[in-house]
Amino acid sequence: MPLHEAPLLATSPLVLSFRSALLLGSVLSCAGFAPRAVAQQLNEPAAPVSAPDAPTPDSQDEIGFAADSLNYDSNSEVVTANGNVQLLREGNRLRADKVVWDRNSGKVEAQGNVSVTDPEGNVAYGDRFDVTDTLKDGMVDNMLLVLQSGGRLAAKSGTRTSGIYTLHRASYTGCAVENSEGCPKEPTWQINAIKVVYDPTKERVSYTNANIELFGLPLIPLPGLSHPVGDGGSSGLLVPNLRYDNTNGFEIALPYYWKMAPNRDLTVTPHVYTDSLPMLETTFRHLYDRGAYQITGFATYGSRVATGDSNVGTNPAASQKDLRGYLDASGRLQLTPEWSVDGSLRVTTDRTFLRRYDISRDDRLRSTLGVQRINDNSYFSIRGWAVQTLRAGDSQGQTPIALPVIDYRLRLKDPLLGGVLQLQANTLAITRTHGQDTQRAFAAAEWNLRKLTGMGQEVTFTGYLRGDAYHSSDNDLTSTPSYAGKTGWQARGIAAAAIDVRWPFMGEAFGGVQRIAPRVQIVASPRLENLSLPNEDARAVDLEDSNLFALNRFAGYDRFEDSTRITYGLEYSLSLPDFSLQSIVGQSYRINSRTSILPDGTGLSDRTSDIVGRTTVRYKDFISFTHRFRLDKDNLSVRRNEIDATVGSKKTYAMVGYLRLNRNALTALEDLQDREEVRLGGRVQFARFWSVFGSTVIDLTDAKEDPISIADGYQPVRHRLGIAYEDDCLTLGFTWRRDYQANGDARKGNAFQLRLAFRNIGI
Repeated sequence: MPLHEAPLLATSPLVLSFRSALLLGSVLSCAGFAPRAVAQQLNEPAAPVSAPDAPTPDSQDEIGFAADSLNYDSNSEVVTANGNVQLLREGNRLRADKVVWDRNSGKVEAQGNVSVTDPEGNVAYGDRFDVTDTLKDGMVDNMLLVLQSGGRLAAKSGTRTSGIYTLHRASYTGCAVENSEGCPKEPTWQINAIKVVYDPTKERVSYTNANIELFGLPLIPLPGLSHPVGDGGSSGLLVPNLRYDNTNGFEIALPYYWKMAPNRDLTVTPHVYTDSLPMLETTFRHLYDRGAYQITGFATYGSRVATGDSNVGTNPAASQKDLRGYLDASGRLQLTPEWSVDGSLRVTTDRTFLRRYDISRDDRLRSTLGVQRINDNSYFSIRGWAVQTLRAGDSQGQTPIALPVIDYRLRLKDPLLGGVLQLQANTLAITRTHGQDTQRAFAAAEWNLRKLTGMGQEVTFTGYLRGDAYHSSDNDLTSTPSYAGKTGWQARGIAAAAIDVRWPFMGEAFGGVQRIAPRVQIVASPRLENLSLPNEDARAVDLEDSNLFALNRFAGYDRFEDSTRITYGLEYSLSLPDFSLQSIVGQSYRINSRTSILPDGTGLSDRTSDIVGRTTVRYKDFISFTHRFRLDKDNLSVRRNEIDATVGSKKTYAMVGYLRLNRNALTALEDLQDREEVRLGGRVQFARFWSVFGSTVIDLTDAKEDPISIADGYQPVRHRLGIAYEDDCLTLGFTWRRDYQANGDARKGNAFQLRLAFRNIGI
């Protein structure tokens, strides 16, 4: 076996003194820290290691070699190297202060600041190494193994055989063991075990008689524990979830993660309760070259209070045993750069399952399936929708199924007048099992031309033409007459023209840029027989800043605002280096005197509309404030008052949300019901890693907002309060939540949850 000799490198006294000074400075800066023994083992040796300079071997049978001095005993065939010794073979690199190599036995003994780096990049440190001359196998005393994929193992002794590390009386952590100043610190958590085996090929760590230590205190025994390291993940148990509420009692959820392939995995989570039968949760995920999908399911056999279309029971005596569950699936497939298919399925066995088991608080579950094609100038979509209502008192038979929904749009440049022409064709079929059925189709063309005048005005011309065809049946089953329309076939033609003028003035102000833009819009449209057609998608209409200058201020297609009107407003913005302000206020006036189809409470029922506006203020990343309002045109009463504000940093902040709708609307229109509520939330970081957080939702509705309301004006909906710890490798949280509203067998009361997540553990 040839020996490649490297030049003998003499280290100067000056270099030694400089290194010693660096080491001494590091020791003095961390002098106030006295870690436990295992924390010292988890830190890399302080002695510096020079850059690798051993020559690369020409073959696997050769060893690259470098040292400050070399002694060779030809009689005993023993090579002794001293001073910055380096050996390199088959991607394994050994460094030490002294190496004794017995060429007869092939034994290599390394002493003093020893480190061995394997081909995977894992680095093993120790006081003394006994290895073979292949540098693959050996024994180590006082071993530290720093994994290339993250994490580190410290042990009293260890061996490496065929690339597999076996450590005795060892500890593992994925946490940092140095603070920001480079001083040693105890890891937040570590796993201690009698025996630890690390397989670099499988990237997995296995333990014998293990327990986890948190903040220096033994916490949880973990017999038979194993886990992957790195980002790839592997099969195994995940961190359990602990929870308590007064509906199901104490809950423990212990997920098992099964990595079926690099692009497929399955998570199975049994949920065990003290006051309810167990529940099983499964999640399957699949990622492939053209898309991805996931399927989540919950299933249990337990008691539930009987529910119906008109009410939800609350009497536990009326409960019955039944199979209960929930299915949530979604996915997307990209067939070509233009064509794609996507869908989602959300369905549950009963209306209170999701609320009872704290899975979701949605009041409707929407399922959809569709195919679409998108390119630079066209859009085509075929889609279907189904909705399951979870609201108490809602009739499932009145809930629509929309199938099919077909929409096609083509955008063209106008060769005659200039501008952009958009053509649209749309059809919709709505079916109900116990309610009105409606079919609709229309074709439309919209032309827009934007011009800038010599004085700086921005002028936009719009023309709109549309033809509709409707058919409906069982119209008498619709509870609101203005939504029903006439039975049978109906047709409608729509024409509208608009001119929109915005005149921005810009200039320097307050050290920034100020912009003031008066805006005027005129829209003309002939009278339409709107009420003869069903209204399925344009029921919730309300004047606000987002639709003030819209061509049609109804949200959907079934109603079109047939009036000649003028809308006027003012836009203002101020931009400074750390501050921005944007605001808009406006109003509209209907020129023609015919009766409007817009109901009272919308702000648009009279010829002169209410006044609406929005103001948004931002200061750095510290303040974000948005205020929306609507004022009554006659007495300036506040009909809408909405505030969303966030103040603070990412670590300490407060959020405020307030909404009051006092629109003086007709009580017969369910889509315009008024309410008042406040939402508060916040987080305060009181230490480097510790914080407290909380939130609340309070219903402030009373007779001032809703004349038929029986609320007292202060009804808590939900409170939440918790404390959390979060650093580079651990997330720990304890949360208390109180619900004040019951829904069937989902009772109101307290709930407690403990969340514990270990980062850098690979699962």
